[in-house]
Amino acid sequence: MNDYFDSRFPSVEALRAQAKKRMPGFAFDYLDGGCFSEVNLDRNTREVREVQLKPYYLRDYNGASQETELFGETYDSPFGMAPVGLQGLMWPHCCEILAQACKDHNLPFVLSTVGTASIEKISEITEGKFWFQLYHPAEPELRDKLLDRAWAAGCRTLVILADTPTFAYRPKEIKNGLSIPPRMTLRNVYQMCTHPTWSFSQLAAGAPEFQTMKPYIPKGLNMKHLGLFMNKTFSGRLNEARIQPIRDRWKGNIVIKGIVNPEDAEAAIAQGLDGLWVSNHGGRQLDSGQSTIKPLHDLSKEFKGKIKLMMDSGLRSGPDVANALASGADFTFLGRTPMYGVGALGKKGGHHTFTMLKRQLQQVMEQVACEKVSDFPQHLIEQ
Repeated sequence: MNDYFDSRFPSVEALRAQAKKRMPGFAFDYLDGGCFSEVNLDRNTREVREVQLKPYYLRDYNGASQETELFGETYDSPFGMAPVGLQGLMWPHCCEILAQACKDHNLPFVLSTVGTASIEKISEITEGKFWFQLYHPAEPELRDKLLDRAWAAGCRTLVILADTPTFAYRPKEIKNGLSIPPRMTLRNVYQMCTHPTWSFSQLAAGAPEFQTMKPYIPKGLNMKHLGLFMNKTFSGRLNEARIQPIRDRWKGNIVIKGIVNPEDAEAAIAQGLDGLWVSNHGGRQLDSGQSTIKPLHDLSKEFKGKIKLMMDSGLRSGPDVANALASGADFTFLGRTPMYGVGALGKKGGHHTFTMLKRQLQQVMEQVACEKVSDFPQHLIEQ
């Protein structure tokens, strides 16, 4: 399966269109949408694609290798699966499908605290080779329980989230009454009835739940009270006092996600963190913020080689990954594109999407005569 490719869907645009047909509107909107007027959602990909690469046609060239070392692991390609919450709402067992595809393709899979598969299930699928993204709990006791579970499950890279200090204002989700399970408005019921593949698959899978958080959620809560519980449980804003106990307890790698300015980068390095993940949460938090490619380029000039630099938000294709690497990223992550793949093709969607991305990236490397991923910055045309 790790070379599976469906020629009907050779691009992310084709996958997105097919996913939109197969998913109920409320589920697709959650995957596809951003905050407010979705200005930054558009800016992310548009500005990634303004990056230009320099090809070399008259030089010796020994072929391209996508192998990339990160935190002592060698991955087959310089991209992985970004953490996505509520994956099982968008497509039944989506979390497990993508974890399996990452394992088969030798790519990192990052599990969200609010994913719909448990830490232990993802550990079983990936044989312990996964990352865990922590939404910061308000209570230290819960924080430590989650950290200890992740470590016991084999996880050695922890991602702490900096870019969600407050709950986002997302008009599509407000309109759809998004919840788990989705609120049974006439509109949502109609959408489910007109998307039978999703509905029957969801029926077979059972209602999606926050599996990692399930042991800590009081039984019998209705959706309103579950929402209130989750709001009370997590406190998103990080600072030195909150990071230090995590650094003291976690003996593996710690990556901080959502860094876009040098002041925050310097603070993260001072606290002994191992990676900076440039991100704006996929354009889902701050409409008036920068795209991610610009701060990545600026941060790489000052911090490249001092700490590992990663990026997500706006990356949809192999050429997008190439442009991020040329702009200074050591590694990249994608969220929506693999999710579109599963929405379009179900269980085969992860394998298809990662095969497609690898083929696209390989073509770019061969076209510009880039032999190693680390050579991409030599191909950047400064603008």
